[in-house]
Order: sequence, then C-alpha cells, then structure tokens
Amino acid sequence: MKLPKIALGLLAALVLAGTAGWFSLDKETRGLLATVPTNRDLLFWTQPQRDAAFRALDRLPILAKVHVIPAGGTPRPLPPGPPLKLALDVDAYMAGQRSAAVVVLQDGRLRLERYGLGFDASGRWTSFSVAKSMTSVLVGAALRDGHIRSMDDKVSAYLPHMKGSAYDEVSIRQLLTMTSGVRWNEDYGDPNSDVAKFNNHQPEAGVDALVSYMRQLPREAPAGTRWHYSTGETNLVGILLNQATKKPLSTYLSEKIWVPAGMEQQATWILSKTGQEISGCCIQAATRDFARFGQFILDGASVNGQAIVPEGWLAEATTERTGIDQPGRGYGYFWWTYSDGSFAARGIFGQGIFIDPKRRLVIASNANWGGGARDAVADPARQAFYRAVQQAIDAEAPR
Repeated sequence: MKLPKIALGLLAALVLAGTAGWFSLDKETRGLLATVPTNRDLLFWTQPQRDAAFRALDRLPILAKVHVIPAGGTPRPLPPGPPLKLALDVDAYMAGQRSAAVVVLQDGRLRLERYGLGFDASGRWTSFSVAKSMTSVLVGAALRDGHIRSMDDKVSAYLPHMKGSAYDEVSIRQLLTMTSGVRWNEDYGDPNSDVAKFNNHQPEAGVDALVSYMRQLPREAPAGTRWHYSTGETNLVGILLNQATKKPLSTYLSEKIWVPAGMEQQATWILSKTGQEISGCCIQAATRDFARFGQFILDGASVNGQAIVPEGWLAEATTERTGIDQPGRGYGYFWWTYSDGSFAARGIFGQGIFIDPKRRLVIASNANWGGGARDAVADPARQAFYRAVQQAIDAEAPR
C-alpha cells in the first residue's frame, strides 16, 4: 500500500526515534499507525486508527512520551479456577463490545480470560480514565507516608500557582470527589471542550501547562455542593502528588503497587508536554496486570497484611461520597460506586476494572467501543455482563 507523504513522514520519524517495540508490531498495525493524524486529539481518530493505537500509544514518540513503570521479578500467580458457566454468549458479548480483552478473577483464581481485535496477554492496552482510580490509591499512599497531611488540605497549599484562582479554597477531598464547583466541559465529541483543549494549552513561562489552564477556569457553584466530572481535576491531583512526594508518579506507582502487588509486566504512563504523567489517563498495561491491580484493591490495598493506605481510607474511597443523579450509582474518590457494594474504575471506549468484594470478584476489560467514547449500547451490555458473572458465581454457592 502506498502511504501519503504525511504518513511516510511519521513512519520515518518513528524509525529515526528508535522506538522500542515498534517493529514488534505487525505490518498492518504499523501501517494504520502511520496514518494517525498528528494534529488532532485521539477522540477524533477513526475506529481502525484507534484499534491500532490503543495497543501502541507508548511506542509513538511523536504523539506521546512516557515514563516506564517497572515491575518486580516475582509476578503474583493467577492460578486457574473452574471455567465460569455463564448464561450468555461470551463471543457475542466481546464482538458487541469490540473487546480486546476480558479477564475475570474470583477469589484470586483465573475464571475467564479471552482476547480479541488481534490483541493478546503479552500486549499493553491503554487505560484511559482507569488511571484515575490508580491515582486515587496513590493519594492514599501519600497520606500514609506523610507526604499529604490531610484530605481537607487546600489545593493551593501544595500548588502555590493556584492561589487566587477558583481552586484556592478547594480541598483535596473535593478534587477526588469532583465537587470543586469549578466550570469544566468534558464533552468528548466537542473539539472545543476543555477535555479536548487543555493538553494543547500554551502556558505562561514557569507555570505547568495544566496548572496554567486550570487556574483560568471560573467558579460555577460553591465547592462541595455539586458533582461534575472533570479529567482536568484528576490531572491536577497528579501534579499535586508529584509536588508532595517529590517523585514522578510512575516511580511512586511502581514502588507502592506495581512491584509489591506482583505485576507481571512493566507498564508505561503517558506524559504531558511539560513532562508530567497525565494522571487522569493513559497507563498502558497488560490486562492481567489490570486484573492484578483489582485484586490488590480487593485485598485492602495491602500485601502480606501491610496496607499502603491509612486504616479506613480505602473503604471511604470506594463507597459513595457524592451522588451523581444515576439510580444505584455514586462516586467515591475517583471510583464509581454501586448500591450493592461493588465499585469500578472506568475509562472511555470500554476500559474498566469492576470489583465486587461480596463475591471476591474482579473483572478487567479493554475495548474500543464502536459507538465512540461513551457508547449508549455497549455500556449497558457491559453492566449486564457484570451481572451475569455475579449470577454465575452465586449459582455455584452451596445450597
């Protein structure tokens, strides 16, 4: 296939950059990645371009630079359990989701593992907003380590450039519950929304690009009085964590979770233009390791009985702190909560980690939803899949 000049130029740049793993991709994927626009947000790429890119964002230095999240040398075993007897067609479900992977753990045992879209267990898929929930746990770790004094500390106490902005009186707790009251547009279909524009903002000299963008936003409601989803605020928490811990988030994540929890593969975290991990998005990891993260949380964010977060903090983080005007659902500290006690990390295009403590259940999913970032058909179908897995486990219980 003859590629256009812009594609040839991108491919040449990738070759010259010597990107590790580029040539491990199949020829078709490399060809699709070579057509990815360099001047548009991935929200507006074509479906085939997303299929190729979601498994290789960390190997496209023109589009993203990354920090590696090292794994340890002793992976946590995932012993096989008996296959789940599901009252649905898993192949049809995965086709409808345009699923790249589904991994189900129950009581630490591997009950289901399936792959699609030419993806497999050795690859890394991007997380999108699943990273928000990982960032939440790092906040808990920073509290336990004394880097953050209190959830009720003001943002400006850690980020002086936020003084005088609408965030001056916003607490860390209000950032994690997305109740700052500051205006933000999270419309993934609008190229003029905040979520589409903030990564391209040109900052003032000496100010982080994200901080520069966020401190210009006006207040719409008193802090703590309403819930409003904002990726920008999650990214602001990442900058705050970096300032508080004096470490890159990738290093802190590796030290606190990736190594002690026994992840099998190294992961990567995409950086902003100013070299900070984009904490509201974009950790690339193996689906089995996303499932291991879920198991780590199910085990109380602890390894060998040693928790990395303060006592009681994880229960706060994973239960409803604020309502979201959806029956049976709420929001914790960057975790989506359900009235039955389960909770989830969720990312656009079908990424997710569902955790059900009652059934000792973890479901990790990666996908590229055909209906876009928020698919009105695929999302309810995934909820139905969660319920089907729960029902299959309940049916196994002795009567």
